Amino acid sequence: MKKLAITIFFDAFALMLLGLIIVMSASSTYSVIRFDSVFHLFNSHLFKVGIAFFLMIFFSMIPYEVYKNYCKPAMIGITLVLIITLLFAPSIKGSVRSINLGIVSFQPADIARLLLLIHLAFMLDDKQDKLDDLHHAFIPMFIWVIVISSLIILQPNISTGLLLVLISSTVLYVGGARLKHVLSSLLLFFTVSGIAAMIYPHSRERILSYINSWLHGGDINLQVKQAIYGLGSGGLFGVGVGNSMQSNLFLPEAYGDFIFAILGEELGFIGVVFVLLSYLILFIVGILIAKKAKDRFGQLLAFGITISIITYAFVNVAVTTGMLPTTGLPLPFISYGGTSLVFLGIGIGILINIALSNQKKNDVEDDDEFGETLAEANV
Repeated sequence: MKKLAITIFFDAFALMLLGLIIVMSASSTYSVIRFDSVFHLFNSHLFKVGIAFFLMIFFSMIPYEVYKNYCKPAMIGITLVLIITLLFAPSIKGSVRSINLGIVSFQPADIARLLLLIHLAFMLDDKQDKLDDLHHAFIPMFIWVIVISSLIILQPNISTGLLLVLISSTVLYVGGARLKHVLSSLLLFFTVSGIAAMIYPHSRERILSYINSWLHGGDINLQVKQAIYGLGSGGLFGVGVGNSMQSNLFLPEAYGDFIFAILGEELGFIGVVFVLLSYLILFIVGILIAKKAKDRFGQLLAFGITISIITYAFVNVAVTTGMLPTTGLPLPFISYGGTSLVFLGIGIGILINIALSNQKKNDVEDDDEFGETLAEANV
């Protein structure tokens, strides 16, 4: 387990370092025009990477079992914060997603995602003997999923809300919930959410443009069109770091949700494969940590964090390449970061602690077995 902890630490660290390089390149032109400083956005991102790295180390030293005692109060707290966000947060580009405290601003949705995964892992562990009971086990757990996801969707942040439901449902099924309960709940929620998505103009436009691109051909939108140009021009080895054309404002906000296109343009097919392999390693190692964990809570928590990171990575790449409708989801560890990057660091720290804690348990068990063997030999 110690090797798994080391592997996932350096894998996440490598992705953060790569993200620093690509963010610097992708944001320089915009930073000069908007802030009259080529390093403005890079410096901000560097600061957040530093925080994420520190918290990754810090949370790797906190015993993950303690989260059982605080997950329910934390869930109540983040629910209130999401409600406050809806009622009082300023609207930015038609959405109310951030709370600005002056010194720092944050997006509660990113915090809520991690807290929900922790709480679901605790409830699945606590109710493992009752998981077949729809009314006393599954519904109480799924209510938390509905409440948090609905508050996020109302911001509106539909893609994040829907993805959170999908990730949570996967954790519920892996945790032992009956498949028919999970599928029926998903069908109902996605039907209602689909109707809601068609009400909001920006999400309706994205969905319809995506459908039309499949039915009648053509581009989904300008961002996807320019992203594909960037990926296509990268070739095998790329045009080199800092030589991207798309980062010169051809691709809007290239340092954020569409940074994968800049990565592919500058580092080419080789760079893209390296990043995808890094996510694959993170997925495999995360699943192994979950599989080897000695307690059910640790298993489900490790699985939830791992599947969340990989799902976000897959959706971001799929959106950039035009496989899915455009969303506002960042590429984990690489996109220009804020709350998402910080809580990714916390999530990796928790994964590392699960691996290290179970390594200690294995060592204790081995010592106990050795002691018993020695005592028997002396007898």
